Amino acid sequence: MPSIATQEVELLIEARWVLPMSEGLPVLENHAIAIKDGRLLGPWPIEEAHDCVTAKRRLRLEHHALLPGLINAHNHAGMSLMRGYADDLPLMIWLNEHIWPAEAKHVSPEFVADGTRLAMAEMLRSGTTTFADMYLAPEAVGTVLEEGLMRVQLCTPLIDFPTPWATDFSAGLELTQALFERYRHHPTISLAFGPHAPYTVSDDSLQRLGAVQKRLGLPIQMHVHETADEIEQSLAQYGKRPLRRLFESGLLGPHFQAVHMTQIDDDDLAILQESGAQVVHCPQSNLKLASGFCPVARLQEAGVNVALGTDGAASNNDLDMFDELKSAALLAKGVSGSAAALPAMAALAMATRDGAQALGMEDRIGQLSQGFAADLIAVDLQAVNTLPVHNPASAIVYAMNSRQVSHVWVDGQCRVNDGELMNIDLDQLIPMVAEHQRAMADICQPGEAS
Repeated sequence: MPSIATQEVELLIEARWVLPMSEGLPVLENHAIAIKDGRLLGPWPIEEAHDCVTAKRRLRLEHHALLPGLINAHNHAGMSLMRGYADDLPLMIWLNEHIWPAEAKHVSPEFVADGTRLAMAEMLRSGTTTFADMYLAPEAVGTVLEEGLMRVQLCTPLIDFPTPWATDFSAGLELTQALFERYRHHPTISLAFGPHAPYTVSDDSLQRLGAVQKRLGLPIQMHVHETADEIEQSLAQYGKRPLRRLFESGLLGPHFQAVHMTQIDDDDLAILQESGAQVVHCPQSNLKLASGFCPVARLQEAGVNVALGTDGAASNNDLDMFDELKSAALLAKGVSGSAAALPAMAALAMATRDGAQALGMEDRIGQLSQGFAADLIAVDLQAVNTLPVHNPASAIVYAMNSRQVSHVWVDGQCRVNDGELMNIDLDQLIPMVAEHQRAMADICQPGEAS
């Protein structure tokens, strides 16, 4: 690393281990990293760091690992208020008979904003610093996040039928363009198109989306190949699988984020390779809804980038990315039949640098590297469930509890300090959640007696 003249920094963090998730996925022992003006300097060996910077404040973490903030590449944050609302049901019954009717009755901008605050508290406390959000009332989510508590990709909800956000697909495109103008220069809020799924978006709508996407250059995030039924319906209606239909529409490319992808044949794999499309794996939601298994090891061997997401709390039921990446690592082994599939460090990469690539943010987040945004977390491995630490990556993936997250920084600002949330008032948040629960309980859920 080039020599850096001694300069003043806001904070120098000295840690037992640093997992920068940079080239070669190294594990650095007794290293330090500095924060200056929201950016990272380093990392260096601790002794060398003292020659490079003068710190206004020093933080010594003797039993901790530093790593990039986790990236939840697919979420429906506002749905946190529906946690446990309609459990143990297959996807289409869950959506058609429970979730969509509940949204029609309850969802408002205030509901989405409050649900997002609850989701943010959970995500920050468990080490997530960036999330991709695909839900109703994205302008309400944007307002909550304008102060930069977290980094977000807002995926605007586009669907052919009326929703509480837009009357139809074309109206959703117009609202997306207005939201893009509002946030196009925001440091921590970015925009993406969020068409729901191939089975809720017509060919005409896909063509309109393609024209606007080419003009604005925004990413597209979409639920694709979530279930076997989705494939069968598409073959019956269009004579082709959904991914082939999207490919022929011209929508696929490195900007396209295909969420779930539990059903992949050889043609699908070839399309993903040719287009460079990203895949977002949501293992726990797929398991809970019995949707299928994303063949992560096969995708990675074929050179397809795979990121990690939780999906919403209504179908997971938590937003804990450490829990998610452990599930991803174990499931990859079971699905592939190889114990060597998705080793611990590769699972961490899915939740950090691979997630950054999927969201088109690989030039600024997902690594602890010189000049990157200071989005990072510290985890305390001095606990009975993680000792002894023979390998910090293995301890983090296979043994750690997210309550061991001790510190979280977003854009250089401390959001969790010694395990305590810094900018979210739980004394206000918890009663607010209780009010929404009471309001939802006042109306019988589908299938219940009135």
